[in-house]
Amino acid sequence: MASKLWASRAASYFRISLFHRGFATVIKDFKYADTHEWVKVDGSSATVGITDHAQDHLGDVVYVELPEVGTAVTQGGSFGAVESVKATSDINSPISGKVVEVNEELNNSPGLINASPYENGWIIKVEMGNSEEGKSLMDSDQYSKFCEEEDAKH
Repeated sequence: MASKLWASRAASYFRISLFHRGFATVIKDFKYADTHEWVKVDGSSATVGITDHAQDHLGDVVYVELPEVGTAVTQGGSFGAVESVKATSDINSPISGKVVEVNEELNNSPGLINASPYENGWIIKVEMGNSEEGKSLMDSDQYSKFCEEEDAKH
Protein backbone atom coordinates (compact mmCIF):
# COMPACT_ATOMS: atom_id res chain seq x y z
CA MET A 1 0.00 0.00 0.00
CA ALA A 2 2.76 2.42 0.92
CA SER A 3 4.50 1.92 -2.42
CA LYS A 4 1.28 2.65 -4.31
CA LEU A 5 0.80 5.86 -2.31
CA TRP A 6 4.41 6.82 -2.97
CA ALA A 7 3.98 6.13 -6.70
CA SER A 8 0.87 8.27 -6.74
CA ARG A 9 2.65 11.14 -4.97
CA ALA A 10 5.68 10.80 -7.24
CA ALA A 11 3.43 10.84 -10.30
CA SER A 12 1.67 14.02 -9.20
CA TYR A 13 5.02 15.58 -8.34
CA PHE A 14 6.35 14.83 -11.82
CA ARG A 15 3.01 15.70 -13.43
CA ILE A 16 2.68 12.21 -14.91
CA SER A 17 -0.82 10.89 -15.20
CA LEU A 18 -1.40 7.43 -13.76
CA PHE A 19 -3.46 5.36 -16.17
CA HIS A 20 -6.34 3.57 -14.54
CA ARG A 21 -5.88 0.47 -16.70
CA GLY A 22 -2.33 0.41 -17.97
CA PHE A 23 -1.33 1.64 -21.38
CA ALA A 24 -3.83 1.56 -24.21
CA THR A 25 -3.89 -1.55 -26.35
CA VAL A 26 -2.54 -1.48 -29.89
CA ILE A 27 -2.84 -4.28 -32.44
CA LYS A 28 0.40 -5.36 -34.12
CA ASP A 29 -0.78 -5.76 -37.73
CA PHE A 30 -2.85 -2.58 -37.91
CA LYS A 31 -1.70 0.84 -39.14
CA TYR A 32 -2.39 4.04 -37.21
CA ALA A 33 -2.97 7.70 -38.02
CA ASP A 34 -1.78 10.56 -35.80
CA THR A 35 -5.47 11.47 -35.34
CA HIS A 36 -5.98 8.12 -33.51
CA GLU A 37 -7.74 6.06 -36.15
CA TRP A 38 -6.68 2.53 -37.03
CA VAL A 39 -6.87 0.70 -40.31
CA LYS A 40 -6.76 -3.04 -40.97
CA VAL A 41 -5.86 -3.70 -44.60
CA ASP A 42 -7.04 -6.88 -46.28
CA GLY A 43 -6.15 -6.85 -49.98
CA SER A 44 -7.80 -3.77 -51.48
CA SER A 45 -10.31 -3.42 -48.67
CA ALA A 46 -9.72 -1.77 -45.31
CA THR A 47 -11.59 -1.64 -42.02
CA VAL A 48 -11.38 1.63 -40.07
CA GLY A 49 -12.09 2.54 -36.46
CA ILE A 50 -10.80 4.68 -33.62
CA THR A 51 -8.08 3.42 -31.32
CA ASP A 52 -8.29 2.23 -27.75
CA HIS A 53 -6.28 5.32 -26.78
CA ALA A 54 -8.84 7.60 -28.47
CA GLN A 55 -11.90 5.95 -26.91
CA ASP A 56 -10.21 6.06 -23.50
CA HIS A 57 -9.66 9.81 -23.80
CA LEU A 58 -13.17 10.43 -25.13
CA GLY A 59 -14.95 8.59 -22.35
CA ASP A 60 -18.34 6.91 -22.85
CA VAL A 61 -19.40 7.16 -26.50
CA VAL A 62 -23.09 8.07 -26.79
CA TYR A 63 -23.49 8.65 -30.55
CA VAL A 64 -21.61 7.90 -33.77
CA GLU A 65 -22.26 9.88 -36.96
CA LEU A 66 -21.78 7.38 -39.80
CA PRO A 67 -21.29 8.16 -43.50
CA GLU A 68 -23.48 6.68 -46.23
CA VAL A 69 -22.32 3.63 -48.18
CA GLY A 70 -20.80 4.92 -51.42
CA THR A 71 -19.29 8.03 -49.81
CA ALA A 72 -15.78 8.86 -51.01
CA VAL A 73 -13.23 9.33 -48.24
CA THR A 74 -9.78 10.87 -48.52
CA GLN A 75 -6.73 10.22 -46.39
CA GLY A 76 -6.79 12.68 -43.49
CA GLY A 77 -10.30 13.89 -44.35
CA SER A 78 -13.23 13.75 -41.93
CA PHE A 79 -16.02 11.25 -42.66
CA GLY A 80 -18.03 11.27 -39.44
CA ALA A 81 -17.96 12.05 -35.74
CA VAL A 82 -17.95 10.36 -32.37
CA GLU A 83 -19.88 12.05 -29.57
CA SER A 84 -19.04 11.17 -25.98
CA VAL A 85 -20.05 12.44 -22.58
CA LYS A 86 -16.95 14.69 -22.73
CA ALA A 87 -16.69 15.92 -26.32
CA THR A 88 -17.49 15.47 -30.00
CA SER A 89 -14.56 14.49 -32.22
CA ASP A 90 -14.26 14.18 -35.97
CA ILE A 91 -13.28 10.78 -37.32
CA ASN A 92 -10.70 11.07 -40.10
CA SER A 93 -10.01 8.41 -42.67
CA PRO A 94 -6.48 6.98 -42.58
CA ILE A 95 -6.83 5.98 -46.24
CA SER A 96 -8.63 7.13 -49.40
CA GLY A 97 -11.35 5.17 -51.14
CA LYS A 98 -15.07 4.47 -51.18
CA VAL A 99 -17.17 3.40 -48.19
CA VAL A 100 -18.55 -0.07 -48.94
CA GLU A 101 -19.98 -0.87 -45.50
CA VAL A 102 -20.80 0.96 -42.28
CA ASN A 103 -21.19 -0.60 -38.85
CA GLU A 104 -24.96 -0.18 -38.36
CA GLU A 105 -24.66 -1.75 -34.89
CA LEU A 106 -23.20 1.56 -33.69
CA ASN A 107 -26.58 3.26 -34.22
CA ASN A 108 -28.07 1.21 -31.39
CA SER A 109 -24.91 0.44 -29.43
CA PRO A 110 -22.37 3.29 -29.73
CA GLY A 111 -20.67 1.94 -26.59
CA LEU A 112 -19.18 -0.85 -28.75
CA ILE A 113 -16.45 1.68 -29.54
CA ASN A 114 -15.51 1.74 -25.85
CA ALA A 115 -15.95 -1.96 -25.20
CA SER A 116 -14.34 -3.30 -28.37
CA PRO A 117 -12.61 -0.56 -30.40
CA TYR A 118 -10.70 -3.02 -32.63
CA GLU A 119 -13.35 -5.67 -33.18
CA ASN A 120 -17.07 -5.00 -32.70
CA GLY A 121 -16.57 -1.22 -32.62
CA TRP A 122 -15.20 -0.85 -36.17
CA ILE A 123 -16.78 2.10 -38.00
CA ILE A 124 -16.45 1.72 -41.79
CA LYS A 125 -15.07 -0.60 -44.45
CA VAL A 126 -13.45 1.05 -47.45
CA GLU A 127 -12.52 -0.12 -50.92
CA MET A 128 -9.09 1.49 -51.12
CA GLY A 129 -8.13 3.71 -54.01
CA ASN A 130 -4.38 3.65 -53.34
CA SER A 131 -2.78 0.91 -51.27
CA GLU A 132 0.49 2.90 -51.14
CA GLU A 133 -1.11 5.34 -48.68
CA GLY A 134 -0.71 2.81 -45.88
CA LYS A 135 3.04 3.35 -45.97
CA SER A 136 2.63 6.86 -44.53
CA LEU A 137 0.83 5.53 -41.44
CA MET A 138 2.43 4.42 -38.17
CA ASP A 139 2.91 0.81 -37.15
CA SER A 140 1.92 -0.34 -33.64
CA ASP A 141 5.31 0.49 -32.07
CA GLN A 142 5.43 3.96 -33.61
CA TYR A 143 1.85 4.63 -32.55
CA SER A 144 2.47 3.49 -28.95
CA LYS A 145 5.44 5.85 -28.73
CA PHE A 146 3.39 8.66 -30.30
CA CYS A 147 0.65 8.21 -27.66
CA GLU A 148 3.15 8.21 -24.80
CA GLU A 149 4.73 11.43 -26.08
CA GLU A 150 1.34 13.06 -26.62
CA ASP A 151 0.14 12.11 -23.12
CA ALA A 152 3.35 13.45 -21.58
CA LYS A 153 2.54 16.89 -23.06
CA HIS A 154 -0.88 17.05 -21.38
